[in-house]
Amino acid sequence: MKIRGLELTRRASLAAAFVAAAGVTAIFAWAQDAPADPPASQRASRFTYVDVYVDSGQSPLAAYQFELSVSKGEIIIVGVEGGEHAAFAEPPYYDTAALQSDRIIIAAFDTGDDLPSGRSRVARIHLMVSTLAPPPYRVELTAAADSDGRRIDAKITLEEGE
Repeated sequence: MKIRGLELTRRASLAAAFVAAAGVTAIFAWAQDAPADPPASQRASRFTYVDVYVDSGQSPLAAYQFELSVSKGEIIIVGVEGGEHAAFAEPPYYDTAALQSDRIIIAAFDTGDDLPSGRSRVARIHLMVSTLAPPPYRVELTAAADSDGRRIDAKITLEEGE
């Protein structure tokens, strides 16, 4: 009986050794098949922001609306902040569903007396960009008005942050 018990122990040891060898072989095979670098699309993804400036010249800026889009490349809009002047410090209005696309329409207004004039940052848009180079942003100022609701001649510009 001792011999038989010894045989079972040897068989169990051999089986355990076989399973261990198969596991080590599988790990080495997986390691060889695994890519050395992640795909280019994963390497290039980065988080950034775009500051949006409206220059209203000498006129006080009470309201604005603009559309931001990308003509090619992929971006995901992950958040929207307000501007630097107290009149536009609160986050502007936008369609929350637009956060899942590469296009967004943003608008804000202030009926107070303390309004910015000249060049002022009105919004900051946080993005996840799938390219290392800045994508070709397209921005269009669709409305700008003073405190009396009169349309003013204003210009819009973007600056990408880091």
